[in-house]
This record gives sequence, C-alpha cells and structure tokens, in this order.
Amino acid sequence: MKDWKPICWIVGIPVLILALLIGIVLCEPVQDGITRGQAARAAVLALVSKEECEGFLEERPSCFKAGETEEWYVKYMDYLYGNGYLTEELTPATAESAEDYITYGEVEWLAGAISSQLKSKARATVNNREKPIPEDEWWLFYDSLLNTADSAGQVEERKLTVYAPGAEGSWKVYTSAGEVDCEGLALENYEDRELKVLCRGSSLIHFEEPESNKAVYENVWITAGENGDCLVYVGGITKQIKNSFSEKEKAQWYDQIVDLYLENGKAKKAVVKSDRMQGRVLAVGSDFIEIEGQGVLPLSPVFQVFKTYGGFEKKKTKDILVGYDNQEFVVCDGQVCAALIVRGFSADRIRVMIMDTGFRSLFHQSAVLSCDKGMVLTWADGGQEEIAAGEEFSVSAGEARLAGGRLIAEPLEDGEICVNSVERGQGIPSYEGRLEISAQEEGLALVNEVPLEDYLKRVVPSEMPASYEEEALKAQAVCARTYAYRQIQANGYCQYGAHVDDSTTYQVYNNIATDSRTDRAVEETKGQILTYEGEPVEAFYFSTSCGATTDGGIWGGDPDDVPYLKSKFLGDNPNGYNLKNNVDFDNFIRDKNYKAYDSDYALFRWETTTTSEILEQKVTGIGTVESIEVTSRGAGGIAQELEIVGSDGVKSVTGQSRIRTLLGSASLTIKMKNGKTMTGQETLPSAFISIEKNGSSFRIYGGGYGHGAGMSQNGAQGMAKEGKDYRQILSFFYDGTKITDGEKN
Repeated sequence: MKDWKPICWIVGIPVLILALLIGIVLCEPVQDGITRGQAARAAVLALVSKEECEGFLEERPSCFKAGETEEWYVKYMDYLYGNGYLTEELTPATAESAEDYITYGEVEWLAGAISSQLKSKARATVNNREKPIPEDEWWLFYDSLLNTADSAGQVEERKLTVYAPGAEGSWKVYTSAGEVDCEGLALENYEDRELKVLCRGSSLIHFEEPESNKAVYENVWITAGENGDCLVYVGGITKQIKNSFSEKEKAQWYDQIVDLYLENGKAKKAVVKSDRMQGRVLAVGSDFIEIEGQGVLPLSPVFQVFKTYGGFEKKKTKDILVGYDNQEFVVCDGQVCAALIVRGFSADRIRVMIMDTGFRSLFHQSAVLSCDKGMVLTWADGGQEEIAAGEEFSVSAGEARLAGGRLIAEPLEDGEICVNSVERGQGIPSYEGRLEISAQEEGLALVNEVPLEDYLKRVVPSEMPASYEEEALKAQAVCARTYAYRQIQANGYCQYGAHVDDSTTYQVYNNIATDSRTDRAVEETKGQILTYEGEPVEAFYFSTSCGATTDGGIWGGDPDDVPYLKSKFLGDNPNGYNLKNNVDFDNFIRDKNYKAYDSDYALFRWETTTTSEILEQKVTGIGTVESIEVTSRGAGGIAQELEIVGSDGVKSVTGQSRIRTLLGSASLTIKMKNGKTMTGQETLPSAFISIEKNGSSFRIYGGGYGHGAGMSQNGAQGMAKEGKDYRQILSFFYDGTKITDGEKN
C-alpha cells in the first residue's frame, strides 16, 4: 500500500501557503483614496495661493452648474479646468464627481499638463488607470509635484497646535499659527493636539495623524474660569479648560503669561514666564520689535499681545504703538513672547516718515543733515558724536554703523534739524524734535518724532491757506488733530517706526512754512478732537464740493459704520433735486448759478472733453469706446459705477477713485467756473460728474475737487465768512459729533 503522507505534505504545504496569501489579500482593507475636490485644492495650492486662484477666476464663469458653485472645492477645480490641468471629459464638473475619489488616470493627466517630467511620477498603468489612487500614493506624488511646481518653497511643512474649530461651516480652525483655512479637512477631533502639517500661507493642505494626545499652549494668558476651570486666552479665542491644579498652583499661575501643558484636553501644569522688559518702542514688525535701549529683538513664533487695563482683551501686533512706552514685554530664551498693554497712551507726539524730494519715495539713498544750534548723533551701539552748528553730516544707505540699528539725531538747545538733501515747497525743510535714520532694504528711512501740537502747526498751513478765516483754520486744526490721533492708533508704518508720512497719503506736513495765524488756530484748539459716541471720528476733508457732499460709503464700506459722514447740501435745494437720479444730477451739475458755501471757488464747476482715442489707452479689450453711462450714483450724486460700451465688448468700472483715474488724462484741458483752464491732471478733479456724448468725443461736466466726504475746506471758509464759528462748521460737516479733549485715551 502506497504511503500518502509524504505526498500530502509536499502538495498540502504550498496549497496552505497559497490559501493564506489569498486570505491576506482578500482580508486586507482597501486603502481610502482622496477626493477630486481635495486633490484639486492641494494641486492648486502647490501652484498659486488661494487669493491668486480667486483672482484668476474673478471674471470667468464656473464650469459647475448653478446651485453647486458655492461649494468650497469649485474654485480649485475651476482653476484647473481654466488652465487645462483637468478636462470636463475626463473629470466632470459635478458635485458627485468632486466628492468621489480621483483616479490614477486623472492624476497622470494632471501631472502631464503641469510638466512632462512629472507625468512619469503618476504611476498610471493599463490595469489601474480607472482605479482610485490610494491616499498615501497621492501624497508621494504630491512631493514630486511640489519639487516641480513650488521651487520658491511656498508650501511649508510645520507643526501647529489646534486650539478650536472656527464657526460652523466656516472651514476655519484656530491654531498656534493663527486662524487657518482648512477647506475639505475635518479637524474637529484634533482639538488640543499637535499636528504635523503642510501649509501655504494660512491655508492648511494636509496633516498627519498626531502621535500623542499631549499639547502645549505657548505664551497664553491664564486666569480663573467657571466651575473650577481655567480660562485661557489663546489664538484669538478664549477657552474654558478642565484642570487638576491645586489652589497653591492657581495662585502662582493665574493672571500670568505661561506655557500651558495639556493631556487629553485637560490642563496638567503651567510654566510661568516672569521676565519682563520695559521701554519705548521704536519699531515693530511681523517677527521683530525694536525697543529703545534694548535694540532689535526677535518675536516668538507664537507671539501674543494682550491689553490688561480697563478690561482684558486680546490684541494684535499692530496695536503696539511705536513711540510710546505703555507696554511691558515678556521675554524668554532671547525672544519676546508677549506684549502687555498696561495703560492708555497720551497722544502727545507723532512719528512721521519724511519722503524724498517730490514725495516720490519713502526711502532715501543718502541724507544730509545740519542744525543751526548743533546736534548730537547717537548710534545704536551707544557711541555719540557732536556736530557743530551749521556743519553738515552725511550718511548713506551703505553706512556700516547702521547695520546695528538706527541713528538718532537730536538738536542742541532749541534748534531745528535741516534735511539738506530734501526740497519742499518752502525750500530746504527743517524739523523740530528728533530725526531717526534706519537702514531698510529699499534705502534709508527718515523718521521725525515731534510733539503732536508742533506737528499740527506744520500741517495746517500745508493743508489750508493761512489767509483763510480764523474759524475755518480752527476747524481745520481740529480735523487735522483728529485725523492724526486716529493715525497714531492705526500705526501704519510701525515696521519703520512711524505712524504717518508727510505726503497727501496722510496729511501734508512741513511743505509750507509755519504762520502765526495757523499757529494760533492750533493753540486755541489745543487737545480738541472730534468724537462720536466717545470715539475719535474719521475726520476726512477735501478741497471743494460740487454743492453737496457724499457719505461714508464712498470707499465701498457700510455708511452705517460712519454715521457722522452724511451727505449734505451746502446750499438750499429749491428744485428738490434727488442727486442719485441721473436726470436730476445732470441738471444740478450744469447749474453754474447754484449758490453754496463754496460756490465762489473756481473748481465748484468745471468741464472737460475726452475722446475715444484717449479712453482706449486705459480701457482695453473692448475696442472703440462708443458710449459711457453712469449706472449707479452714491449719496450726493457721486458716480459709483460706470458702464463703458465698446465695439467689441462692455466694461464696468466701480469706485470714485478708479472712475477718476480711468477718465482722467494729463492731456485733458479742464475749464473751471472762472473761465480759466488747467492741464496736466492725471485724474479728474472729482467723481461728481455727468457725461454727454458728442460724436466721437465725450463731454464731462463736473463739480468739486477731492473725494467729497467730510468737510469741504472751501465750504468751511464760506461758512466762516458768513459768521459761523468752528464748532458750527464741524457740527455741520460731521453730523452728531462732539468736540472733546483727546489728550488721554
């Protein structure tokens, strides 16, 4: 009888192994893929930023049908369709398609459309072309995509801690890197966890599963919450967090800047950061702060700003006021971890960037200083030198000693520092206070720190003729002070150590010499600012009205946000004009006999003629300009929207500034109300306009000079001539405001 045992072993073992292999294959879970929407977003963010993607699509119709275009993925897939990286034949533009997995074949098409070299990385074969690409393979491919498409390294790998999800449906999440956009990514289950992520700017692209249930909240403010919880101010939000702190630990840790250690969402311990530094801030940027006497210090990547007086608030880096010392700084390991705004500020000085000759640039290649009383120079390393009276001192952008920080020039006695390398309307300008010079990438930045009231004495004559009525000058002084006050708070040039510059971008400063009449207007209104419900107002002003002003919606915002900027007639309205109506406005703007407070001024009414040829230099892509119509008017009749019809298309233009720029040209001759003409104006005097076609030409009837919101300076002069005082003038132009003392905030 034959022995079958050896045969069974020989045959059975391979069969058993094969069965096990088949079982493993059949039982192995199928890997998830990545949806087309998620893949499209990741691919686009390797190529451009979210903002660039949205800009590309502004005037392009969506490939998706109505009802689906609001989905988060639409813009990314539309971008890929628009650039040929996807095709609707291969990848239909539907919600169902976008929410299903992308295939090997589609990835191959995308790769080949971006780069022929990238196509080989897609790993598509005859057998898998229609199959979803597993998620881990997609991210392997994405590494190759970044190497090809993101040579500048805009997509970065970093670690961040998730603090909390944003509002429902917002696709936002609060993190240690700030508020980030996480479209298509569900992060609700990762609160209080540290993630390794890929980001482009504030857009989170991909994250890996966290390895730990622990997290550290760096540089947070902690205080007592409800029911024994601690209240933590972190990443722009406040959180109630469970904790296991003893009463002794709470007494040590609360109301401090700490690093807070969490496990499973519960606070375990806090490490207090107690080292403090004080000093006047000279400049503050996104990653540094310069403190007088301390030099330039780096900011922690998780830098925080808090207001601790009069009610605790989370603030922003731009709220750290340059030129003031109302902050304390928490320092650890050579970095500034947090700024604590511990008291209000007295708006007693302002810091002004001095532009070059002609106000062309904020920066100078060199600077030449002198002082009639002599001056002292202090370098960043503490070295000092004295410059004799009348002697010139020169410094260039390449000065080695500026590499260590800013140079400070201060006059001896009560002298003024002349900047001999700059020319202004008055000639060579001189400045009270001190001048600071710092080296920037673009050249030298010159900053004049000056008492606010002295600043105003050099603003008012540059903004309004000193010969104007005393009450008009006082009104101008209060407006200028209010405007300056808000600009100090706005901290516009904080990275250079300044609040404003000396050009028309803010208020013209020191272009015209001081005058005793404007000095007196400043002195007699000392400290006075305009407020609405206790807050300083946007005290906009302009040269001349058309007989009416516009409201606070002129720059596209909600006029209800600035209720004191209302549209006002500067004269009577016996005809009952509704200036938002084209017919009424056309009649109004052609009426040269309309009487208003500023109707005696030359630019109260003006006219000019432009042509299709001139317009076509700025209005491109629509062929020969055939008609122009004001399709929307704002308060006071100001043109808000134009429709320009050409032989090959139509273009709409919105906003008073864009309308003035588009219709203006230095070649136009503008005839004013007094019969005189002016030329060389690149923009129209105002957007209070009516347009009439005459053959291939367009006659523009206009009125006023400036944006038209707030106070008409010539209107204020007219009111003063009629006996109105500055309080009545300001009350007229800024509805519901009060004049208050602005020295303390």
